Amino acid sequence: MRQYSPDLTPPWKKPKPVPEVPADPGLVVEEPGTGFCGAVIGCEAGTVTLEDRFGKHRVFPLEPRGFLLEGRVITLVRPAAGPVRSGRTASGSVAVPGARARVARAGRIYVEGRHDAELVERVWGDDLRIEGVVVEYLEGIDDLPAVVDEFGPGPDARLGVLVDHLVPGTKESRIAEAVTSEHALVLGHPYIDVWEAVKPSSVGIPAWPRVPRGQDWKTGVCRALGWPENTGAAWQHILSRVRSYKDLEPELLGRVEELIDFVTAPE
Repeated sequence: MRQYSPDLTPPWKKPKPVPEVPADPGLVVEEPGTGFCGAVIGCEAGTVTLEDRFGKHRVFPLEPRGFLLEGRVITLVRPAAGPVRSGRTASGSVAVPGARARVARAGRIYVEGRHDAELVERVWGDDLRIEGVVVEYLEGIDDLPAVVDEFGPGPDARLGVLVDHLVPGTKESRIAEAVTSEHALVLGHPYIDVWEAVKPSSVGIPAWPRVPRGQDWKTGVCRALGWPENTGAAWQHILSRVRSYKDLEPELLGRVEELIDFVTAPE
């Protein structure tokens, strides 16, 4: 006869039960042993594959109490049915199905105008909501140093600013250099207007036309392309042709990603 052996481990020494969480696609977890944090992109044969925000992949065993979810210990388990497939947002990052928007951070990203804000929302909107980052537009940057001072950036409230036509020797570059806070980052792209950051092939034109100095650039573009001189309607046409990051020039993509990383960096 098998004898009963009582468990004499004191209650305070017994490991507390932890939740079991299905390794659904897009779930972001951390492997505490290595510190690797990423989204689930595959789960099979007792392992899970994670992808971090830089596209690096790591495979880990599905062990009890093996991961952290929002700082809490969990046990990842294989989903009940069906293979795990990854989805992508318009920015190219791993989609998180059913994810709720995070409470807005104190930090912000400022852009010059409404068109800039709409383009950023079009491509990075899903990512920004998950990260809790709000994008606001300034209607120009002439008063940028005063705007930054009024915002009062700090370690827990970083400020990122995206500037049009930020090239050496321009008015924009002099304004950007006047912002000196270590908790504010001013970056820019070389294009006269954010319209140019959309690839011509995506809009269905051979190239963005050159507009003579002294002429309103957007109006000049409409004239050169034979479009009605309604810049609002022209922008809506351009924006409608942007479906993902692949429709944007690298010079804009890199700067927006840097600003998101800066604003969301740990204190």
